[in-house]
Amino acid sequence: MTGSKTNRILAGVCAVAMGALATTALTAGSALAAAEYSWTFQTSETNGEPQFEIKKEWAQNVKTMSGGRIEIEILPVNAVVPANQTLDAVAAGILQGHLTDPSYFSGKDPAFGMIGNLVGAWGDPLEFLEYMKYNGGDEIYNELVEPYGLHLIGSAATGLESLPSSKPIRSVDDLKGLKLRAPEGMVYDIFSKAGATPVNLPGSEVYTSLEKGVIDAADYTVFATNQAQGLHSFAKYPAYPGFHSLPMVSVSINKQIWDGLPDDLKKILEVSVDSMAYEMVAKLKQRDIKAVAEARKDPNIEIIDLPAEERAKFRNIARQEWEVWAKKNAITQKYYDSVTAYLKENGMM
Repeated sequence: MTGSKTNRILAGVCAVAMGALATTALTAGSALAAAEYSWTFQTSETNGEPQFEIKKEWAQNVKTMSGGRIEIEILPVNAVVPANQTLDAVAAGILQGHLTDPSYFSGKDPAFGMIGNLVGAWGDPLEFLEYMKYNGGDEIYNELVEPYGLHLIGSAATGLESLPSSKPIRSVDDLKGLKLRAPEGMVYDIFSKAGATPVNLPGSEVYTSLEKGVIDAADYTVFATNQAQGLHSFAKYPAYPGFHSLPMVSVSINKQIWDGLPDDLKKILEVSVDSMAYEMVAKLKQRDIKAVAEARKDPNIEIIDLPAEERAKFRNIARQEWEVWAKKNAITQKYYDSVTAYLKENGMM
């Protein structure tokens, strides 16, 4: 990462921290006030997962920073509607918001899949966060989502996902014929182009599907979560660090609600999401490091770091698919032009 990029990111982190302190100080006097706004947001994680707990902490921080004026209930995946229906539920007011991967909505518009997970693009989640916040990504996403009745408060990201596999993946050629769980959209298409046999399964079925051999590998989540859930007991060849997937976490709210909020509460929500985004990256990275150390103690688990030349092969396959998706509509083309310009400018493409 270049020095200038690091400085921009650190400046962003400092701004988030200072903003949070300032807003908390302004609202502390009304901390005991009754909530003016009570909302329900659904996530794409199960109860107890690290990302779910971080999102619950975010809701508590919003309550504190707003002096109790905003209360948000955070619900796990499928609590009200299936993961791929939260877009409609938020628009209809059944939910007031969601914190989720936009790729679930690729069936509505391919831009959700492309922005939600530009497969093979990112070497670090901070690169993605910088692009979204400071280089036009958030604005393009709102251009996409606002006609559906939602507004993006801000973007977050989990981190580069691991790839738990029951078969060793030492090269791109090893993907050929691999039965691999992948969500619909760009992830699915790129793995297919790389020779794998993608299977569209919900995340809740990954464990049993790997255990029973229905699939050989899974595009699922970060290493620490895979380790904690016991996936490596039968998917003994995890690929780490990840080379493929860095999903966006869209923190979005019903647009009518957003438009009706006073400016101070809008700013509190924006600052709180910025803070959560960097906290999520840091906490999940810490957990990954500990989980990798634990997994290395097990002689039955072999962690495979895909060689640089093989990563380059995969990225080239992915780039070809980016170009295909760019032609799907005006938003996908706009996003492609914007993100590739950023990647080239920063020596990443």
